[in-house]
Amino acid sequence: MNQYVSDIDFVMIWVDGNDPEWRKSKAVYSGDEAKFNINDSRYRDWDTLHYWFRCVEKFAPWVRKVHFVTCGHVPQWLQLEHPKLHFVKHSDYIAAEYLPTFSSHPIELNLHRIEGLSEKFVYFNDDMFLIAPVKEEDFFVNGLPRGYAVLNPPTADKHGIATIIMNDLGVIAEHFDFKTQFKAHLGKWFHPAYGLQNLRTCLLLPWRRYVGFLDLHLPSSFLKGTFEEVWKEEEDLLKKVSSHRFRNDSDVNQWVMSYWQIATGRFVPGSPKIGKAFYLSGDVSGVVDIIQNQKMKMICLNDSEKVANIDTIRRQIAEAFECIVGEKSSFEK
Repeated sequence: MNQYVSDIDFVMIWVDGNDPEWRKSKAVYSGDEAKFNINDSRYRDWDTLHYWFRCVEKFAPWVRKVHFVTCGHVPQWLQLEHPKLHFVKHSDYIAAEYLPTFSSHPIELNLHRIEGLSEKFVYFNDDMFLIAPVKEEDFFVNGLPRGYAVLNPPTADKHGIATIIMNDLGVIAEHFDFKTQFKAHLGKWFHPAYGLQNLRTCLLLPWRRYVGFLDLHLPSSFLKGTFEEVWKEEEDLLKKVSSHRFRNDSDVNQWVMSYWQIATGRFVPGSPKIGKAFYLSGDVSGVVDIIQNQKMKMICLNDSEKVANIDTIRRQIAEAFECIVGEKSSFEK
């Protein structure tokens, strides 16, 4: 009996930060342009990539295709001939004038150009994992992506993600009037799926602005058409961001696509309880427990500059994954 295959693709970007040639190339370009966030934790390899593929095969066997995006890095163990795997190099879909790039923003913002990409796709960073069975409906319902229309202001930081989020929100505010869109899609702004998170929106409504959205730092559901639409409306901006080899204060990122889907109402409310992001900076016993006992459907394991016992944490996380996906997947040789 043939296994059911959906029309949803997964896209995952990965970089082998241990590759000496890649590090050499990064060093050549990291002059005046590299103004912030150029630190090893952004590129550190936790040796968990094979677990990502095992989790996809075990917990989302219905996925149509996995588009694995790298600058050219190929893990020695990866089965490139796998029928569901599409190995994608940056040069396959990003204009040559923007390469090489050491920023995730050009890589993310051009994803719609990947050859053969489905109209419906889920975007993963390499630190985002499925840890329990998921259904198509966890990502798309009636052709629309899951989303979270919950107001939440970004936390201020210097030269960090908050700066990028404000740029994303600026794009949305330029194209959509908050009060108009809020009234047009009221049932999606206040929804039982959000649970107590609805209180955030209630408390922030007096501002009557796009003050920010709840960002879960989990796999994101997208329509390829959203990327095409935003590129049509903001081509100059997105070309400028694509030209930045390193993250820049003036950038937007892929969240502008998520926010666009929310502002237009082209989404279906989802539950924030589907997963959670964790920082690997100290005691990871709680994270290990969540993985081993599959207490959520998905998690994000954020690296941190404050990690002191990297080898110990790496071993604990690996042991946790071995408990749920200890057998090799067909993506491995």
